[in-house]
Amino acid sequence: MALEEFERKRMSERHRGMSQMRTISNYGGGIFIVLAGCFFMFPTSYTAEFIDRYDPVLIKIFAVVCWVYGGFRIYRGYQKKYFND
Repeated sequence: MALEEFERKRMSERHRGMSQMRTISNYGGGIFIVLAGCFFMFPTSYTAEFIDRYDPVLIKIFAVVCWVYGGFRIYRGYQKKYFND
């Protein structure tokens, strides 16, 4: 069986369900982490008193790391390459 035939093979019902669940999980987790990065990068007046306790440079670095990882999770959900062994 050629590699092209294997890639075109239909997924089983179980794998399709698992793929949908992982996709939703990656999208949801990615969006949550990106929003957490926004929370740390742009604090509101209510949250500023909690965030100001820490070093502002480290807070900004953490926010950027959240954005990068959240973007990666969203990209991984978009790609849907879960069952390539």
